[in-house]
Amino acid sequence: MANRLPLHERHAAAGAKFENVADWELPVTYGDPAAEYALVRRSVGLLDRGHVGMLELTGRDRAAFLHALVSNEVKALGPGQGCAATLLDVYGKVQVVLYVWVADDRIFVVTPPAMAEKTAEALDHYLFSEKVSIRDVSGETALFVLAGPKAAETGERLTGARPPESGWSQAAGMIADTSVRLVSGRRETGEAEVWIAGPASEAPSMWDALVGAGVRPVGLVAFEALRIEAGTPLFGHDVDESVLLPEIPFAELVSETKGCYPGQEVVVRIRDRGHVNRMLRGLLLDGTEVPPTGAEVVGADDTPVGRVTSAAWSFGLERPIALAFVRRQHAEPGARVSVRLGGRTVAASVSALPFIR
Repeated sequence: MANRLPLHERHAAAGAKFENVADWELPVTYGDPAAEYALVRRSVGLLDRGHVGMLELTGRDRAAFLHALVSNEVKALGPGQGCAATLLDVYGKVQVVLYVWVADDRIFVVTPPAMAEKTAEALDHYLFSEKVSIRDVSGETALFVLAGPKAAETGERLTGARPPESGWSQAAGMIADTSVRLVSGRRETGEAEVWIAGPASEAPSMWDALVGAGVRPVGLVAFEALRIEAGTPLFGHDVDESVLLPEIPFAELVSETKGCYPGQEVVVRIRDRGHVNRMLRGLLLDGTEVPPTGAEVVGADDTPVGRVTSAAWSFGLERPIALAFVRRQHAEPGARVSVRLGGRTVAASVSALPFIR
């Protein structure tokens, strides 16, 4: 049986239609995905992130310990700052994509759904004499995202606080008499984002306050169109443990000046002396059919040159689009390829990311 969001009944009351996605029963639309898409592009929409994971690191060595293991700068971050990062294996392959939020006396690490326990175990593997405690607080945390050009002003109107614009910066606020943490997101939709984190016990009242103030929820159909248009790879779909970090857009995930971390030698070697054999690119498809995940990408001679990792109908471009790994020789923007759909192929052109700027 699929997992349900803690606020499943609230979503149902808002008119959500659900589908099973990666063992989670998620709202895919609230009746009109095109209108939900437009909310985020023009105003503000509400996303429930109640299924993501969250770890809490405490102890005097927490920053130095995490800094030594992930691909981005942590040790130099002060309270109220944060970053996106990856945990790599020694071969430079992505084990997980993380968001790091530094608080006064602890560090929060946000993980993809179902990845908190595995991430905690991976971190614990490197824990020897350091004074660090790692705790899974996923079930204790409610997490919502306001996405759209009016996200910051809406968050400030409802909570009395606005985080700095720099990615993963934080501020403290109040919503529905509940203390919350507001965080500037990474623009995974291509628009401004404010993440709102609070105690799970107060999730219903937080949701009611947001919806009661006129913020409308956005389902997965609209979100996937927004995400893919923005060229944002999603862990578990476009990125997994088979992917080398340099194969995806990774500038915001890496510090070029920090010290060693697992996998760094591979990342630096590829940057300085080599190249990857495939790259994550966009595809603009002809016709109207959205390809399934895993669809084969072929070249002019019908030879396989890649595979689709995510796809959606683009409400902005009014055509199917996809993210796909494509061999380097075919990855130049504008290159013509085809995508297999059953027993036939559909023409497509390679696009740089993002599709929409």
